[in-house]
Amino acid sequence: MAILVDTSTRILVQGITGDFGSRHAKASIDYGTQLVAGVTPGKGGQVFEHNGKKVPIFDTVAEAAKETGATVSAIFVPPPFAADAILECHDAGLALAVAITEGIPVNDMIKVKAAMCHSKTRLIGPNCPGVVTPGTGDKSHGGCRIGIAPGYIHKRGKVGVVSRSGTLTYEAVWQLTTRGYGQSTCVGIGGDPVNGTNHLDVLKMFNEDPETEAIIMIGEIGGNAEVEAARWAKDNCKKPIAAFIAGATAPPGRRMGHAGAIIGGAEDTAAAKKRIIAECGIAVAESPADMAETLLTIWKK
Repeated sequence: MAILVDTSTRILVQGITGDFGSRHAKASIDYGTQLVAGVTPGKGGQVFEHNGKKVPIFDTVAEAAKETGATVSAIFVPPPFAADAILECHDAGLALAVAITEGIPVNDMIKVKAAMCHSKTRLIGPNCPGVVTPGTGDKSHGGCRIGIAPGYIHKRGKVGVVSRSGTLTYEAVWQLTTRGYGQSTCVGIGGDPVNGTNHLDVLKMFNEDPETEAIIMIGEIGGNAEVEAARWAKDNCKKPIAAFIAGATAPPGRRMGHAGAIIGGAEDTAAAKKRIIAECGIAVAESPADMAETLLTIWKK
């Protein structure tokens, strides 16, 4: 079991012929991902080749999904066109759209959010590292890597990871792997102020996933998504959770890194989030170097 995707999930890549999209499409193929189609308008009929695998390219997502059975898209489309690329997944009825693109205008994402409020398509991102469900290590049971995360740091296991930060996701994963603890699924939800899936959505999925036994939740200043997730977890989550909140030294009113990382309210600061999360019974790591150890302290007593 896993959440969102598993080793049999069939994915397509929008923007597969671009430099960034092609590079990460190759890395996903190498990881064992079932990459079955690419989409670049005007290049339908061409073929993307890597290590003996031939991936057909289509002009539209709907055509690619119909012909190949792809249910998930990884979006590597430039910011001015990325909102339309997301909506194309919605129109085609895909199960999941993972928008890696950074710098999509907020106004564009507001329109996307409104259009997808009752959509069957779940959106991860934008401005996110993507989703990884590690494989078993057996080449016949490769993992599913969607996005830009380095595949080699992952190990199949029982810890779910959800994070706004890409690099902190990798740090938590590597800390777990080097200690011998693998991951069920790792979800980078992105750092933009208007996104699709949030911490609470992912916590609910991990809570219901029989393979996931423990959770690391990584947040940062800005917004109250982590606080909402923690308050829900206090009354509903049956599994141990460790959290880390980045941005402890960020001054109010100044954006730090991510577009959504800006202190705008009393619960937006790192100190306030850490206090509330701890009050909800979640273990809080004081340093990003301690994320795995904080979880293991409460999980593997």
